[in-house]
Amino acid sequence: MQERGAKALFLDRDGIINVDHGYVYEIDKFEFTEGLFELLRIFVAKGYLLFVVTNQSGIERGYYSEDDFQTLTKWMLDRLKKEGIEVTSVQFCPHEPQKKCTCRKPKRGMVDKILSQHRIDLANSWLIGDKQSDIDLALNSDIANTIGIGKRTIEKATHTFKTILECKLFLEENQAIIKS
Repeated sequence: MQERGAKALFLDRDGIINVDHGYVYEIDKFEFTEGLFELLRIFVAKGYLLFVVTNQSGIERGYYSEDDFQTLTKWMLDRLKKEGIEVTSVQFCPHEPQKKCTCRKPKRGMVDKILSQHRIDLANSWLIGDKQSDIDLALNSDIANTIGIGKRTIEKATHTFKTILECKLFLEENQAIIKS
C-alpha cells in the first residue's frame, strides 16, 4: 500500500490571516484576525502542514513592491512562529486579475507548486478562504475540505462561518471532522 502524503491546511492571507484593509503591505497596517492563532493551533496539533496561498495584485498594480510583500511576509511568519505556529511556505500571485497567468486563484498554479515540493494528501486536507475564488481553487485542486469565512456568499464550501472566531469555536467542539 502506498503511503499517503502529509495533511495540509491551505490559507488565504487577506481576510483570513489578517483583516483585509485593502492592499495590506505595511506591518503597522497588518492586523491578525481574532481567533486565528487558536484556530491554526487546532490544525497544528493534528499534524497538518500550513501553507499560505495569496493573490497579491497590488505588486503588479504598483501599489507596493515584491520586497514590501516579502518584508511583511517575513514579519508575519516570525509572529506566527512566536505563537507556536510554523508555516511551511507562502505562495503568492503578483498578477492583476486580467493577466493570463496560471498562478492567480482560482487557477491551481500555487497549489501545483506546493505539490511539486511536498507530498500532500489532498483528500484529508483543508482550505480556508473568504472569497469564492479560494473555494474554487480548492475544487480545481482536489482539496477535499473547505471553509468559507465572511459575509460574502460563498458556494460549494464544506462549511461556512461569519468569522474566524466562529469557525474556531465550531472546530473546538467538532474536532473529529479534522483527521488526526
